[in-house]
Amino acid sequence: MAAGLSLGSAGLHPHPMASEQLLDSHQTQPGQDAKASEKQEVKGYFETTGFERWNRIYSHSDAVNNVQRNIRIGHQKTVDNVLSWLQEEGDLKQRSFCDAGCGVGSLSLPLAQLGAGSIAASDLSEAMVAEATRRAAEAGIPSSQLQFSAADLESLSGRYDTVICLDVFIHYPQAAAEEMVRHLANLAERRLIVSFAPYTPLLAVLKGIGQLFPGPSKTTRAYTLKEEGIVQAAAAAGWRPVKRNLNKAPFYFSRLIAFERV
Repeated sequence: MAAGLSLGSAGLHPHPMASEQLLDSHQTQPGQDAKASEKQEVKGYFETTGFERWNRIYSHSDAVNNVQRNIRIGHQKTVDNVLSWLQEEGDLKQRSFCDAGCGVGSLSLPLAQLGAGSIAASDLSEAMVAEATRRAAEAGIPSSQLQFSAADLESLSGRYDTVICLDVFIHYPQAAAEEMVRHLANLAERRLIVSFAPYTPLLAVLKGIGQLFPGPSKTTRAYTLKEEGIVQAAAAAGWRPVKRNLNKAPFYFSRLIAFERV
């Protein structure tokens, strides 16, 4: 269910899913009922229209427009960045990984092919999980090494050497994203890696302009997040940032941070 921040085509309409309302972290946080409703909206989107769109984006299909192609390039930069960091650290065969919000397996599949010991990959969307499982089987990756399951981030449990969550916090407002950082940090032993659409004054301006050109439908919300809040949430769980990068492509912005235990 990974989706980076995209600033759309005509009218600078911000649409991480080409049909969303982009919100910044200053806006009102939803209550519990609203959270549950929003989660169902996101799940429904990624089981239908969203799955079809993002399955094309995260593939080699030519059936994408220029915006979608650039989102593909941007997200691949983030994936490649993570894989590079992990290879620098080494010992992949001795490590266990949790890929939280795995989508169609953009990270899990190449990580398994690099020799990762074990990977537990999950996504809210059953359609995404089914496609990721298909791709893994097609690539000859054994289920003993890479296992996929349908689950939301809140329900994840277990202990892993490294927990990774890429371009998923786009669906979480600031407070909920910080809560999720603390939750995922409790599952990790050695490394926590997350990415998110960063809140910046420039993106706030673009968001404002984009709202003047609403898309034909609004199916899910998308959020930009304050980096300071994400880092503080990790610190509260006993982690500190050790690596940072900002991956960009036209229509894609994603802040990537690796944390280690203090």
